[in-house]
Amino acid sequence: MDTPLVARMQPFGTSIFAEMTQRAVAADAVNLGQGAPDSGTPPELVQWAHEAMLDGRNQYPPFLGVPELREAIAAHQQRFHGLAVDPAQVLVTVGATEALTASILALVESGEEVVVIEPAYDSYAAAVALAGGVVRPVPLTLPGCELDLDALEAAFSERTAMVVVNTPHNPTGAQLTREELAAIGRLAERHDAVILSDEVYEHLVYDGGAHLGPAMVPECAERTLTVSSAGKTFAVTGWKVGWVHGPQPLVDAVAKVKQFTTFGVGTPLQPAVAKGLALPDAVFTELAATHQRRRDLLVEGLRGVGFTCETPPAGYFVIADAAPLGVTDALAWCRAIPDEAGVVGVPVQAFCSDPAHAPTLVRFGFCKPEESITEGVRRLAAWAERQG
Repeated sequence: MDTPLVARMQPFGTSIFAEMTQRAVAADAVNLGQGAPDSGTPPELVQWAHEAMLDGRNQYPPFLGVPELREAIAAHQQRFHGLAVDPAQVLVTVGATEALTASILALVESGEEVVVIEPAYDSYAAAVALAGGVVRPVPLTLPGCELDLDALEAAFSERTAMVVVNTPHNPTGAQLTREELAAIGRLAERHDAVILSDEVYEHLVYDGGAHLGPAMVPECAERTLTVSSAGKTFAVTGWKVGWVHGPQPLVDAVAKVKQFTTFGVGTPLQPAVAKGLALPDAVFTELAATHQRRRDLLVEGLRGVGFTCETPPAGYFVIADAAPLGVTDALAWCRAIPDEAGVVGVPVQAFCSDPAHAPTLVRFGFCKPEESITEGVRRLAAWAERQG
């Protein structure tokens, strides 16, 4: 029998992240590819979730989210980002991925276009395909990670329904500037497009920097859906508790799709995340400080092996150029090194519609214990030495 998969989804095979994780397990490799944090979950969150279960909060939640979590998300946005958010404009989702996918399904008609800044997380294009839309990619310059505003403008048309923004950016760790966000906002207004902003790394900004999302920029605020989650902030990626907020008509549209997909999010997890968002500032600053130390350890180690890499200002990942080590195809190299070196990375090609945009770049994660980073670097150094 030919594949029963609908034609619009046939270009999407097994996720590169799933593939590399499988290779890591098979080779007993140090997995520096997957963005699953090993930094430890605040024990209070686990206790609060346990208490909610014991209190009987184990049935279907309100599909919009439990009230205390929606209120906590609104308070979090005011506390950390100065955004006045009405809890009624907050929708709790099964992780950030559902928030992104439901937003695209709700707001992009078949044949409409979605501007996506690349490299881009692979779920964006898949969600656009599910909606029957068309991706219009705009590449960041690499390694500088600047947004070409002329190319951005050229990607917009009368068919543009949405522009997807990811800041801090996966995989580069770059942050879009106020000027770049303002330009996006002006183009979105001109073409009556929605801005969908993926901000899951909002608390992972380093060197004294600060997070800046589109909703915090006047040119974008009135047409932005902001997406984030508890997964990266509290190292609970398996809980799949995310959210989206924005103008009421946009959130209402997303909610109509969400109610017919997953309906609700794990009931006892929601009050635990609500309390987590109200933890003292020190919890969030120490999170960033911990990852900054790990970032510096990984950057120094990769440079010592012979990679060329920039120091990312935010996020979980370092982009390393393997060309100085003789690598010409990062995808092939990443598939080989779990067995050859006992380490896993992810090729940046997987984030690009045109693999030629990043032929030798590899994403390595520093959301791991320092001993894992040190061991991964040691194994890469041993591999490089064997190459002669």
